Amino acid sequence: MSTRTTATPRLAVATAAALALGLGVTACGSNGGKSSGSASSAATAATASGDGGTGNAPKAKGAITVFAAASLKETFTDLGKKFEAANPGTKVTFNFGGSSALATSINSGAPADVFAAASPATMKTVTDGGGASGAPKTFVKNTLTIAVPKGNPKHIAGLKDLTGSGVKVALCAKEVPCGAAALTALKAAGVDLTPVTLEQDVKGALTKVELGEVDASLVYKTDVRADAAKIDGVDFPEADKAVNDYPIAALAKAPNKDGAAAFVAYIQSPEAKQVLTAAGFQAP
Repeated sequence: MSTRTTATPRLAVATAAALALGLGVTACGSNGGKSSGSASSAATAATASGDGGTGNAPKAKGAITVFAAASLKETFTDLGKKFEAANPGTKVTFNFGGSSALATSINSGAPADVFAAASPATMKTVTDGGGASGAPKTFVKNTLTIAVPKGNPKHIAGLKDLTGSGVKVALCAKEVPCGAAALTALKAAGVDLTPVTLEQDVKGALTKVELGEVDASLVYKTDVRADAAKIDGVDFPEADKAVNDYPIAALAKAPNKDGAAAFVAYIQSPEAKQVLTAAGFQAP
């Protein structure tokens, strides 16, 4: 909260201060007659940090580099803009890709402030090496679906149909969270599938369907929703056996530690959760 300063007589100021102290009132300081910032900016910072407006929010400023799973591209791009608008002077830059590759880059010393992974397993490779600052927080969950071209020309209704004659399927590599989840779902369905390609992130698997190079791929529901103009999704019951948690953490070697803490807190805020769930992610 900011205060407007006026030319108030010293006696009045002293009396007001004494009354405030006597009543146990916490006042907002003016720091030498200069405003500490607008009320809206302070409220935004407090909300983003999740501190309930106590004034202990990390002060976000400067460049913030976020390494994030490819499936977060649409929502995080949107949330990055909202974060910048709420925190003037910040600039959020994203590096989207397969979570396992991003984790390897972080462990190799790539400069980053925040890591948002598509599975706890890939986050663990960073935390085990001491790369995270504090315990990661799960902020959303995601579920697989079968991506098919518009109109579903192969009439795929479930995982068993992916083994049909002439059906070409793309999967994510097993090291990638979407690939590990796909293998779990296929095992639960008792389906032995040989894909024609293994992609390094979920967007790669989806693109193969878009380009007509395969008849189907196993991707996240959020990816199909984001590409609904070109792709249809076919849900299957075994997806419930392979739900992925998405953890986020500020990094121990973050060049912008305050910015990292503020962004991580913002992603867990009600505003961010609304954007994420509207995109098809599930609340943790």
